[in-house]
Amino acid sequence: MSEPRREIAADEIDARAAAWLERRDCEDWGEADRAALDAWLAQSLAHRVSYWRLKDAWSRTERISVLRGAAAPVREKRSAFFKMFGRGVAIVCTMLVSGALIYKYAYSSGDEWTYSTPLGGHETVRLSDGSQVELNTDTVIRVANEASPRKIWLDKGEAYFQIKHDAGRPLTVMTRGYRIVDLGTKFLVRQDDDRLEVSLVEGRARFESVNGSQSRPSVLKPGDSVIATANGVSFKKESALALDATLSWRRDVLAFDHTTLADAAREFNRYNREKLVIADSAVAARMVGGTFPKNGLADFADVMKSMLKLRVSKIGDEIVISR
Repeated sequence: MSEPRREIAADEIDARAAAWLERRDCEDWGEADRAALDAWLAQSLAHRVSYWRLKDAWSRTERISVLRGAAAPVREKRSAFFKMFGRGVAIVCTMLVSGALIYKYAYSSGDEWTYSTPLGGHETVRLSDGSQVELNTDTVIRVANEASPRKIWLDKGEAYFQIKHDAGRPLTVMTRGYRIVDLGTKFLVRQDDDRLEVSLVEGRARFESVNGSQSRPSVLKPGDSVIATANGVSFKKESALALDATLSWRRDVLAFDHTTLADAAREFNRYNREKLVIADSAVAARMVGGTFPKNGLADFADVMKSMLKLRVSKIGDEIVISR
């Protein structure tokens, strides 16, 4: 009899989480409501996991519809989505930091502006031509001033580009020996220590090497992803679902689907001073899934402890996960 009771409890938690998401969209949402939501989330890990899951599920559904060009009215899509949960309509508001705030992370050297984010940071730069560049954690870009050709250098980190196309003045993004030339585009560029990855979300872009190491330029289309390492350049096709998970940091969450624990830990560590440490290779190879806030290391570790029966230890600034 205990198993049915757990299922009913889970349904009730999902329904309550959906009600909170619906309530957050109301015009009279205030500090008292926020405090009540925070108190409900603090009551249990199950509350937080349900809330994150439903919040991200709707956001992913809406974004994937946009990627696929769906034209159904937003209100109808919301209603259809939450019929799965029996009640409620959740509306997720994507929070973007005002462009004015970015200037505390910006400075000019005359010919260009430099913008940066700290560890765990997330800022949006709005350019004078109408383009936007969204900076992920620990990222540095340089933007040529208005008198120069439209050019941006990604010196470090990860950024999402939404380019206002101008056929007469195409915008070029330079990074680690390669350039991406805008052909009317939304694309993601991530630069790690040993690899560069470019993912095309919308429109087209030309990917080419600066020094001629690439045999010929490649025109990327939606879903195309190119990976450049010291061993060469490779291409792959991403599904809309996988691409949306890659962009989940824009919603301040991390989405995992059949992800190794090692890779999940590596992603969390990009955003937090406190670090996840996987004690051995067997644990590192375990597969995990789910959606978590970028700063939710402790809750992620609790889920690994309860669901995968792993051991979790706190040692200084490290959360160690082991068998």
